Amino acid sequence: MYEGMNEKQQEAVLHTEGPLLILAGAGSGKTRVLTHRTAYLIEEKGVNPYNIMAITFTNKAAGEMRERIDEMVGYGSESIWVSTFHSTCVRILRRFIDHIGFSTNFTIYDADDQKTLMKDICKRLQIDTKIYKERMFLNVISHAKDELIDPITFSLQAQGDYTKQRQATVYQEYQAALRSNNALDFDDLIVKTVELFKTDAEVLDYYNEKFRYIMVDEYQDTNTAQFELIRLLARKYHNLCVVGDDDQSIYKFRGANIHNILNFEKEFPDAAVIKLEQNYRSTSNILNAANGVIRNNVGRKEKVLWTENPVGDKIDFHQFDTAYEEADYIAMDIAKKVRTGKYRYRDCAVLYRTNAQSRLFEERFIVSNNP
Repeated sequence: MYEGMNEKQQEAVLHTEGPLLILAGAGSGKTRVLTHRTAYLIEEKGVNPYNIMAITFTNKAAGEMRERIDEMVGYGSESIWVSTFHSTCVRILRRFIDHIGFSTNFTIYDADDQKTLMKDICKRLQIDTKIYKERMFLNVISHAKDELIDPITFSLQAQGDYTKQRQATVYQEYQAALRSNNALDFDDLIVKTVELFKTDAEVLDYYNEKFRYIMVDEYQDTNTAQFELIRLLARKYHNLCVVGDDDQSIYKFRGANIHNILNFEKEFPDAAVIKLEQNYRSTSNILNAANGVIRNNVGRKEKVLWTENPVGDKIDFHQFDTAYEEADYIAMDIAKKVRTGKYRYRDCAVLYRTNAQSRLFEERFIVSNNP
């Protein structure tokens, strides 16, 4: 089971009892650790697959993890809950949401449904949507739900601020309309599950008994509501393993709370911490450059990535005064590489931060006949 695993990976697999934070640097084999850890729990520790939960952030990641676990464990692995936060909450709410006043056949509103509902609310409240956009209200409400701020609390915090008071009124009307329609939006799936657990001790105890071993991937991307959900689920047995890397936290704008991973040992005082620092993906030159940049981050957990891979090519770093100069240089550099005969166009890739940046590159590639 441990063939080809390094010492720290094995340590993470074998640590099964109590809270565990696995700080997994980029390319350090975290998915392999999670799947082997699951197999170890079942095959070596005798844990019933029914008592294991693994939470990921995307359906694709959940599918890949499920496939790997099935290959390793085989019979019984279908009983493991491998799903996203939202899929997990849907399953729970479909069974027990009637305990907090909704019907179990509730509707889940998508983005279009939300926008339609918000238009109706703004019209009813006589809000000028040329000044106050529907999307703005929806973003404010989503952020409030990420932080577990209900309409009443939001209204109290808005006192003395005209704009926030208007947002509070819209928030209250929006939630009332959802409830009247027996509907939840995407954020409500987590918020209402937390509410259910805090309202009904028997339901919480049922899931505490069911999920005795919990694993969470990409923990650095969790928000406050997701943290509270996990805290409640792990309340009884404390066998919580979270995997993440504070250096890879890029979703603050979506509500991610970096303090969830930075303060893990404070929230779970008996937690163990294991660092996966060996990288299997990159060269030494790339890792040394990355380490040199990231060490300047304020408020991070210290880690230094290293590899047994070759040193690799040196990194060329260029700065430009304008985006046009940057696009020109890249187009010419690719053409130059291809002319040497050592590279093909398909060997080259351009990564950019936002989609809006792609247009300049496309224009320069057309001018320079780069396909």
